[in-house]
Amino acid sequence: MTIPANPLPRIVYIVSDGTGITAENFSQSILAQFEASFRQIRIPFVDTVDKAYDAVSQINSTDPKYGRAIVFTTLVNPEVNQIVGQAKALVLDMFQTFVAPLEQTLGMRSTHAINRLHHNADTDAYKNRIEAINYSLAHDDGQSNQNLVDANVILVGVSRVGKTPTSLYLAMQYGLKAANYPLIPEDFERGQLPKDLLAHKQKIFGLTIDPERLSEIRNERRPGSNYAKLENCRYEINEATAMMRRESIPWVSTTSKSIEEIATTILQAIRSDKTVLG
Repeated sequence: MTIPANPLPRIVYIVSDGTGITAENFSQSILAQFEASFRQIRIPFVDTVDKAYDAVSQINSTDPKYGRAIVFTTLVNPEVNQIVGQAKALVLDMFQTFVAPLEQTLGMRSTHAINRLHHNADTDAYKNRIEAINYSLAHDDGQSNQNLVDANVILVGVSRVGKTPTSLYLAMQYGLKAANYPLIPEDFERGQLPKDLLAHKQKIFGLTIDPERLSEIRNERRPGSNYAKLENCRYEINEATAMMRRESIPWVSTTSKSIEEIATTILQAIRSDKTVLG
C-alpha cells in the first residue's frame, strides 16, 4: 500500500513525568528510520492528573493539516498514563513496551518510581560525568596542557574536523575525559606531533575528513579565506593523515559519520588498549 507523503512535518509529542530528555533521544532513534520530517515537542513534568489533562488538550489541539499526532510517553503513574493514553493521537507507551515484558521475564515488579534515573544524580557515575565535562572544556582546542596524564583519550586533527563536539559527547555520554588538540601547519613543518602530546601518544586518536567537506565547513565560518580554500584543506588533510600513519595513530573520517558513530569507533579503539583507560 502506498501512503501519500505529507510535505508538512508530523508532530511528535514527548510526554514524561521527568525532563523527557531520555525519551526524546530514544524517540529520535526510532523516527530516524523513516524518510519523513518530524517536529518534536517535549511536554515534561507531567506528574499530576491536572497536568495530564493539560497535555491531552495540547495534543488534541494539533492542527489536522499535520496529520495524526504521534505521542511517546514515559509515565509511571497509572492514572496519569491512562489519561494521556486517551489523546486523539498514536500513543506509544514506552514503559508498557519495555518494562512490562521485563517484569514478566525477571519475575519481579519494577519500582515504578517517578524520576528514578535522576535520583541517582549523586552517584559516582554522575559526578564522574560532570568532572569529565569540565575536563574536556578546559582541554578544548589545546587550551591547556595540564593534567594530560588524566585524559582517557586525546583527539587530534586539523581545525573544524569535529574534535570539540566529539570530546564533549564522550564526556557527557560516557564520562570520559577527552582532551583535543589542533594539528597546525607548524606541526607539519616540524614533521612531529605537538610536543605536549609526545609523552601521551598511546592515548591519541585522530579525526580526519574529506578536503571538499572541510572546505565547505570552513567557508561557512570564514568565507573566501585561504583557511577555507580547497587546496589548503587538501594540504592540511594530507599532512595530518601522513603524520597519523607515521606515528601509528588510529583515526576515523568524520565526513559521513554521525557523532554517535565516531564516538563508538573511538570507544572500541581505546577500550582495546588497557593503557588508555588504566
